[in-house]
Amino acid sequence: MGRYERREGELPPGQRLQRGWPVTHYGPVPRFKPDRWEFRVFGATADGDKTCWNHAEFSALPYDTVVADFHCVTKFSMLGIEWGGVATSTVVKLAPPADDVTHVMVWAEYGFSSNLRIEDFLDDQSVFATHKGGQPLTAEHGFPVRLIVPRLYAWKGPKWVRGIEYMTADRRGFWEERGYHNIGDPWGEQRYSYQEEPGDGPEI
Repeated sequence: MGRYERREGELPPGQRLQRGWPVTHYGPVPRFKPDRWEFRVFGATADGDKTCWNHAEFSALPYDTVVADFHCVTKFSMLGIEWGGVATSTVVKLAPPADDVTHVMVWAEYGFSSNLRIEDFLDDQSVFATHKGGQPLTAEHGFPVRLIVPRLYAWKGPKWVRGIEYMTADRRGFWEERGYHNIGDPWGEQRYSYQEEPGDGPEI
């Protein structure tokens, strides 16, 4: 679980409680085209092949709900939110990684990416969310699919996800290449790359 103590229902250091859900993202909101949408698992897979689901197939995967907090690096937090969707563990079970996979790159629309350690990706609260509070996500908040990783800052869970790449070595994603912390643990206030310690990530 990392170096820092987490307490469910409490605010990490430097965070403030947010009643609503602000819209924050980089670039325009993509237009959803269901006939062209697919979710792809590739990279260092167990069988060396890739797995793809179209939107109907992905929507038919087992649906799970988790109740978890949401911590944005811009210093707002929402507590006790119900997220619904496809657990990351379900995706990994259906499209397993090779034995030596250590990290995952999550790919989203416009080539946006975020890297995670495999243990963070597979945390029991991590979910490819399609719903919040029982309602489908809005386009501004990531419809049709966004990744939620409650144990990390929210930028580690991109909106408009289109797939994952299994990796046998770490590689920085979009924000991690632009000065954000490679791990992003809110309980350690791991906001920026200058705070990184040896072993936290590859060189920029």
